[in-house]
Amino acid sequence: RKCQGKYRQQLLEECPFCPITLISDDRLLIASHIKPWIKSDEKEKTDPKNGFMLTPTFDLLFDRGFITFTNDKKMIISPWISKMTCSKLNIAPEKQYSMLPVNGREEYLEYHRTVVFKS
Repeated sequence: RKCQGKYRQQLLEECPFCPITLISDDRLLIASHIKPWIKSDEKEKTDPKNGFMLTPTFDLLFDRGFITFTNDKKMIISPWISKMTCSKLNIAPEKQYSMLPVNGREEYLEYHRTVVFKS
C-alpha cells in the first residue's frame, strides 16, 4: 500500500508501543487503521490519527470488530467473544487503557464503534 511506511512511522513516533500489552518491539507491532483502509478516503488512509500500534492478536480483534474503545479509553468487547477467551487474553469490558492515544481520534473511533464493531 502506497504511503504505508510513512503512516507506520508517524504512528510509532506518537505511540511506540501497543497500548494494551505495552510491547514496544516494533517488529511485533502492526499499524492498525481505526477506520478501515478500504473505507477511508486518501487523507484518512495516511492520517496517523486514524490508527493505533497494536500487537497481532489485538490488531486482529480490533480489525474484525471484536473489540473497540470509548473516547475515555475503555475497551468494549463484542458479545461474539467468549468470557473464557477474554480471561485468557486478560481483557475485560470497561477496562481502561490509560496509554491509549485517543486525542484526535474521536471521529475515527465513533466510526469504528458504529460501523466496524460487532455488537
